[in-house]
Amino acid sequence: MNKILKAARTRSALVAAIAATAATSALAAVDTAPVTAALTEAGTAAAVVGSAVLVVVVGIKCFKYIRSAM
Repeated sequence: MNKILKAARTRSALVAAIAATAATSALAAVDTAPVTAALTEAGTAAAVVGSAVLVVVVGIKCFKYIRSAM
């Protein structure tokens, strides 16, 4: 009985290893270049919007500072 259980465990471990290897090789074929390009473009757009917001906030603070000095 123990031999049968040991063989079943070994066989299931072998099947799991083969399945994991097949899944890994299938995932390795995925091309990530479009995703990387999209993230780079999104980062650039976020930097432009962030810079514009910062300029507006600093402009408002400067206007208030100059106005209070008069």
